[in-house]
Amino acid sequence: MNFSRLKPAAWLAGWMLLTASISAAVKTEVVEYRDGDTVLEGYVAYDPAAGARPAVLVVHQWMGLGDYEKKRCEMLAELGYTAFAVDIYGKGIRPGTPGEAGKLAGQYKGDRALFRRRLNVGLEKMRQLASVERGHIAAIGYCFGGTGVLELARAGAEVRGVVSFHGGLGSPTPADAKNIKTRVLACHGADDPFVPAEEVAGFEKEMREGGVDWQLIAYGGAVHSFTDWRATGAMKGAQYNEKADKRSWEAMKTFLGEVMK
Repeated sequence: MNFSRLKPAAWLAGWMLLTASISAAVKTEVVEYRDGDTVLEGYVAYDPAAGARPAVLVVHQWMGLGDYEKKRCEMLAELGYTAFAVDIYGKGIRPGTPGEAGKLAGQYKGDRALFRRRLNVGLEKMRQLASVERGHIAAIGYCFGGTGVLELARAGAEVRGVVSFHGGLGSPTPADAKNIKTRVLACHGADDPFVPAEEVAGFEKEMREGGVDWQLIAYGGAVHSFTDWRATGAMKGAQYNEKADKRSWEAMKTFLGEVMK
């Protein structure tokens, strides 16, 4: 099948058909955990026959943990990882509109301490899973979650690497880059109107001054949400880009292969 000629929905359907036999080996579970009195509901995908495996934390985009992140977890499990999607917002808290999502995501972007705490609570829950090899953990995130994994790194989390897909790159406390103990890969849409050139330049400056082992890949012609096959362009400046999606996934695979050694 020539996936390159398919529209995003058809491409995903073809990909799912092609990997159906592999998917049969992947087990998925909903995982409930807490941050104080707040109940959170994550999602794990893994091969139960493989034992403890290197693991990838997945941080959701601004609409909250949903089918998109679950599918990414399953794709990671098919690559041989245990994948755990965290829940930043709380069980049952899922925005219904972009306006609601912007307001909710803004609460965490405006309170980085709370954002970092929720990320670390999810990371610690992941470490407790029997299918996770605790010394080999990385984190990836999309949009809001891309910002999240960079915050996780800035908080000094003990992970092997973080990958931000079309995430916000700016920080209100760029000096926190000195806390980063891990490697960083940022996959960025070169034409993303939500992450302007000055924010990209600020990120590069922050990484350099923090002495971080970092990479930034900018995909020409790609805007925001370029990995999200549901982004049809209805929201101006956010649209799926098949080439950038595939290339960034391959970049992530290479990066994970390096950092998990």
